[in-house]
Amino acid sequence: MAIVSTLMTSLSSCQQTAPNNPLLEDSELPYGAPDFSKIEVAHYLPAFEEAIKQTRENIKQIVNNLETPNFQNTIVAYEESGRTLDRVSNVFFALTEADKTPDLADIEKKVQPQLTELSNEISFNEALFERIRQVYEKEYTILTGEDKKLLEEIYKEFVRKGALLSEEKKERMKAINLRISDLQQQWGDLLQEATNDAVVWVEDKEELAGLSDADIAQCKKDAESRGSKAPYAIVIVNTTQQPLLATLDNRDLRRRVYEASIHRTDGTGKYNTFPIVCEMAKLRAEKGEIMGYPNYAAYSLENTMAQTPENVYAFLNSLIAQYTAKADTETKAIEDFARQTEGPDFQLQPYDRFYFSAKMKKQLLDVSDDEVKPYFNVDSVLINGVFYAANRAYGLSFKERTDIPLYHPDMKAYEIFDKEGKQKALFYVDYYRRPTKRGGAWMSSFAKQSRHFNQLPIIFNVCNSAKAPDGKPSLLTWDEVTTMFHEFGHALHGILSNCNYNRLSGTAVARDFVEMPSQFNESFASIPEVFDHYALHYETGEPMPADLKDRMLKSITFQTAYALGENLAATCVDLAWHMLASQDIPAPEQSVDFETEALKKVGLLNPQIPPRYTTSYFNHVWGGGYAAGYYSYLWTEVLAVNITDIFKQRGALDPATGTDFSNKIISRGNTGDLMQMFTDFTGMSQPDASGLLKARGL
Repeated sequence: MAIVSTLMTSLSSCQQTAPNNPLLEDSELPYGAPDFSKIEVAHYLPAFEEAIKQTRENIKQIVNNLETPNFQNTIVAYEESGRTLDRVSNVFFALTEADKTPDLADIEKKVQPQLTELSNEISFNEALFERIRQVYEKEYTILTGEDKKLLEEIYKEFVRKGALLSEEKKERMKAINLRISDLQQQWGDLLQEATNDAVVWVEDKEELAGLSDADIAQCKKDAESRGSKAPYAIVIVNTTQQPLLATLDNRDLRRRVYEASIHRTDGTGKYNTFPIVCEMAKLRAEKGEIMGYPNYAAYSLENTMAQTPENVYAFLNSLIAQYTAKADTETKAIEDFARQTEGPDFQLQPYDRFYFSAKMKKQLLDVSDDEVKPYFNVDSVLINGVFYAANRAYGLSFKERTDIPLYHPDMKAYEIFDKEGKQKALFYVDYYRRPTKRGGAWMSSFAKQSRHFNQLPIIFNVCNSAKAPDGKPSLLTWDEVTTMFHEFGHALHGILSNCNYNRLSGTAVARDFVEMPSQFNESFASIPEVFDHYALHYETGEPMPADLKDRMLKSITFQTAYALGENLAATCVDLAWHMLASQDIPAPEQSVDFETEALKKVGLLNPQIPPRYTTSYFNHVWGGGYAAGYYSYLWTEVLAVNITDIFKQRGALDPATGTDFSNKIISRGNTGDLMQMFTDFTGMSQPDASGLLKARGL
């Protein structure tokens, strides 16, 4: 929500109006952290109502200012408006993502329309925009640095939201914004319910043959937490493929798990998201058309590094052309391997692929997840891996704060210091899955860094790893290890931020740049010095044996065509929906056929490699901020590969290299031209995509 990061207000006035509401009081905790020991569910709705009221008053004061509009009384004043609303929203929506109880869900349904209405009021406030326009026309050419960038971003934001539209079109845009907000709310609730309900119940432990003792214990724990309809439960995660399919011997159970995943929301059961998808796609298309673009993708991409759908498709098509033959070869190799034990007529199915690929990897490389997981204890990965790499590269140090109140017992909080020992940030981790948490992994903030507000960053990471039963260590797969490094890369974008204005700080960059720091930070997970420091056996503390380590690291690039293919397919599904004109949006019952034809058109209709997310549960696109933007994961992977090469050339853990990277890119947020930042650090005038397939082992 744009309103969360842009609307701010003074804290002193809110203390006077509601002194008993901790969300409306200045926190006494370090960094101004939210005091979850005092915040109750009953505080949220009145806090929102008061914060919205104050924000309206802030905007009114700007508009009614009789002085000639200038940078200070209009642009800076707008930057300062709504600070309490920002704080309340950051806390509330952190919980609705990570720990959404029924009470919070009810409040969200009441709050979202109010926030959208306020956003519409501000976006289409003609008097406010007139003041902003006057400042832009008079001062843009004479301002410099962050002041100039702040003015540019605010002016263009209003224009992109429709400030220059006719009155009739403005009214239609308001209605579209309200309806999309409502649909996204419905989508989020329905998807979470559907994913929780898609659990596969298992009556007999023998059906779980192939799973480790730890995985079986987790299935038992998951069953107990979901009502014990059977002794064991296999929980469905957010992606199409499911991790347990790599080790589950029972083919029929593998089929059931896979089908529970792909059919969770497609209309074959009681959860059907297609009506929401189609209406939202139609409204987005209309929004693009109102703004003068042929479709939503053209409108959305104008403000990115890629700039146009044509540029994105040129990038994707070059990858598809190189990928297709490799994918077919990989599939044939897996099927041939399976036929050695299953017979010459065996037909490989999507739910078989991970299973036989894992067995093939075991035979060829003699390595499996069960062998390496004992060396990936979540606490060691965090302290001895993620934090260690940040210390070596950026000079950061970490201290756990057990005195900081948390919103859930599974969380931890850490204070971060720079290489000179100065306070840098407060950082929270929330790594374990639960029914009240949505799927996936993400980074966000309770407060962004801002010199103007004298605010140090308060950042958090959320993941969805399985928490082991009490007394047992929580062990991770390699994918979960890299996810922790990935999300901490996003966190570093906020932690190392050194910007004057909140609006420009940290991750406030184009969608196809924001994933670069996270993709790049994954590279630290396999650097020998870092790997050896965290890959320690949970019982003995011994490092992973050299032979196993060598085999494990080689396995990272074993049969990686699937991972690239599922990403390419999901990306093309996203673009296909958002390249449509409003009159061409299919009916809900035609959605599956539309997706099929879209994949066929780009050469990615491969039953062996389905999209990472299909239309009906593609939360990035319908619930998140990645509409027409899922390509950014591959786009920014190119940037990350280029930057990783620079680090390797200069010394991957060389503090001078880390400092240079921080100074030229990470700390700067959106204060300058993003391509120029990339060039300043790498010396490259343009990203080089040739290294992407090589980095993936293809």
